[in-house]
Parts: sequence; C-alpha cells; structure tokens
Amino acid sequence: MTDKNEWGSNLSFVFAMIGSAVGLGNIWRYPYVLYSNGGGAFYIPYIIAILLMGIPFLILEYGVGYNFKASFAKAVKKINSKYEYLGWFLPVAVFMIMIYYSAILGWDGIYMILSFTKGWGADPNTFFTTTLLQSSGNYLHLAHFIPIIAIAMIIGWVIIWFISHRDLESGLGRVSKLLVPLLFIIMVVIVCFSLTLPGASIGLAELFNPDWAVLSDFGIWMAAFGQIVFSLSLGMSIAFTYASYTKDDADLITNTISIALANSLFENFAALGVFSILGYMSMQSGTAVADLVTQGTGLVFIVYPTVFNVLGDWAYILGPMFFLTVYLAGLTSILSTIEPLSFSIQNKFNLSRSKTMTILIIVGAAISMIYATSFGGDLLGFVDTFINQIALLFGVIVECVIFAWIFKAEKLIDFLNSRSKTIKLGKWWILIVKYILPIFISIIWIGGIIDVVNSATITQLNFTIVSAILLLGASLVFTLLPAKNPDWDNACERV
Repeated sequence: MTDKNEWGSNLSFVFAMIGSAVGLGNIWRYPYVLYSNGGGAFYIPYIIAILLMGIPFLILEYGVGYNFKASFAKAVKKINSKYEYLGWFLPVAVFMIMIYYSAILGWDGIYMILSFTKGWGADPNTFFTTTLLQSSGNYLHLAHFIPIIAIAMIIGWVIIWFISHRDLESGLGRVSKLLVPLLFIIMVVIVCFSLTLPGASIGLAELFNPDWAVLSDFGIWMAAFGQIVFSLSLGMSIAFTYASYTKDDADLITNTISIALANSLFENFAALGVFSILGYMSMQSGTAVADLVTQGTGLVFIVYPTVFNVLGDWAYILGPMFFLTVYLAGLTSILSTIEPLSFSIQNKFNLSRSKTMTILIIVGAAISMIYATSFGGDLLGFVDTFINQIALLFGVIVECVIFAWIFKAEKLIDFLNSRSKTIKLGKWWILIVKYILPIFISIIWIGGIIDVVNSATITQLNFTIVSAILLLGASLVFTLLPAKNPDWDNACERV
C-alpha cells in the first residue's frame, strides 16, 4: 500500500509529468511559434534550448524535490526560512493558471458536443467571439454572465475534483496512465488523417521551409527558450512536487530525458497535423497559409471548425476526436497545476489531501466564474500573458538561485549519477544551472516585461497590475498564516 503522497510506480510519475508537459499549449501554441520563427531553422535554437535549459533545469527541480520529499513551500523554507514567501509565490501562480485553464476546458467541452453536428455554423469566427463568448472588450461586462460557459466549466471542475481528491496513485496516477496513452493515440489518428488531405504538402512546405537568416536574430533564440519554459512547465514547481512523490530507487536523470523527448515529439507531431490541415484549407479557399496561421485559442476554436465545415462527412468523426484530444490535454494540464499549492497547504496546515483538494477546487471554481462572462475571453488573455511572460520566468530565475546557489546543486551530483542509466552529471551541469540559465532567463524576463508594457492597452496594464497584486497578496497570506503542522519547520534531506 503506497503512501497517499507517493507514486505507486515509476511509470505513474513519468506519465504524470508527460501529461503535465503535453498539454493545451502544445496543440495551439507551438505550431505558431515554430512557423513564425523561421520554420525549419527554428529547430536549431529549439534543440539547443532543450539541451541547455530544459533537461538541466528539470534535473535540478527533480533532484531538489526528491531530496526533501516535501512540498515546494516547505523545502524553500527549509533551505532558508526567510525565503518562504517565494516558496508560496510559484504554487499560487500555477493555481492561477488552473483557474483560467478551466475556462478553456469549458469552451472545448461545448465544442466537443457541437462537433457532432457542426453546431458552430457557417461562420466559426462569429460564433466563437460573438455567439459563445459574447466578447465586448468592456471590463464592465464582467457582470454579464454566460450560463452555458459556466455550466461547462463546472462540469470540468467536477471531473477534476473526482480525480484529484483521491490518493495520489488511485487518482492522478491511474488517470495519467490512461489519459496520456489515449491522448497520443488520438493525436496519431488525427495527424495521419490530416496528412492524407489534398493540399497537406502545401502546409508542410510552409512549415518546414527554413529561413536561415533569422538565426542571427536574438528574438528567435528568446522564442525557443520561452517555448521550452512553457511546454516543459519549467519554474512552475510542478516537476519539484511530482519528484517529491517518487520512490527511493527512481532514476531521475533518465526520467527527465524521457519526459523531454516525449514532449518534443508530441508537439512537433501535432504541428504536422495543424499545418497539413492549414494547407488543405489554403487550397480550398485560395488563401495563403501565412494568412491562415493564428496563435492562441483562435487556432482551436476558429480555424479547425472552419476546416471541419468543408471536410464533408469525415468531419463528424475527426471533429469529435480532435476536441476530445484537446479536452484530454486540458485535463492533464489542469490536474498538474493544482498539485504544488495543494501539497504545500497539506504540509503547513496539516490537512488531508482530500479536504485540501476539495477546498481548492471550490475556491478555484468560484473565482473561475469571472471567465464565464462577456469580458472573460479578454481577461483570460491578459492573465495568461502576465503569468507566462512575467511570473513564471521570474520563477525559473528564483529556482536557479535558491536551488543551485543557496541549496548548492553540487550536493546532488553523486546521488543522481548513482541511479542514472544514461548521462552523468558533472561540472558542465553546474555551469549551466548556476550561470548560463539565470543570466539568459533574466534577459528573456526583462524582454517579456518590456513587451507587455509596450504592447498592452491601458485596460490590459490595469488588469496585469491587479493580477500581480492578487498573486503577491495571496502568497503573503499563506506565508503569514501560522502553521498547524508541528513538522512544518522540519524537512528530512536525503543528500
């Protein structure tokens, strides 16, 4: 019988981490990033980013997480008690992601039902923005409630609660071993079908046509490193939390390589399907692929329905399969984003996993209703930009400094190497996590802040400030609340 905060098997850990990585962003974000940053040329900085940052940083998170076998907040407090506030900052930021992801999950649930009849009509753009979201761009319309979206979101929250409030292995572990393979199988079917469409080669030629000149542009390198941060959930304390659940014989280095490889294969494979369909759409409409490419939710909820409208009877099979894939990807993402805050609360306030999850899900569901309004779509974009371009990049920098410098990452090398069946760590790893990563991510972080300030409207800036205040305030509250667990100040170390 496993402990409620321990994986039943190494496979559960690997599948859960893969599920966390191959989430919603891989389906709608990566194809646009790949295309808009030099096509095939993007693979050079992309691979370097995986090798230089993705794998080394995940190893650091896994190693420190396994060492303490405790929540992120508790481990940071143990390293240095004056940094406990930073130990709450990341789990709270990740919980904010969970809240707005629930809205996207709700939208997709609606589309999954509509896909059986192409219920979005002849104009998917108008349906999504006007009929479903009722977008107004006016923040006063936060008071304008959209019942159908709220109901779809609540259904998603109930599913999340049903899975997450159980013990780790019987809930998240079992579901991850089911959802992740199913997610891959459905994506394979969709991509294989997409490759057979007339005009698929047009889209693929656009995707992989390399623009080598962009390699001299620092922006493409920032995009590659930013994509790896996003797709591997770096700096989100998720990898740390999952590693703290692992058994004593886990080969964390090999697991890291497996997870990074699986994530990379999935998002690149998904891109094949996206651009095959865009090529087909281009041939049918006479519109250039460049004019069809979009990022964000528009790809999922506007471009794909537009394609399904001209696919004939095949759309009644492919459509539901696609939106089911997106739903599964959303579930795997959301299930991972609740773990860091939940485990930290369990550690500090001596609450059971079931009670903690139930409280967090009720609170999260209640707050998420602001996204079930006419301003919800705009607000989601604002909060997503703040979290991904500012808060999480700051988290990567914080983890590098606390784990590599204050904790001293050197202590992990012998322990991790003793269990590794693949690569061995050495001075090269210390050089990366102590010097290269903090400096490079700091540059990207500053660039992200400048980009937000320069491109944002007054409304976006105001909501960005509000989001920052809520994040900082909630982190402070958790820090100042007195601990109910007598062991809060104690954390056993394994190295």
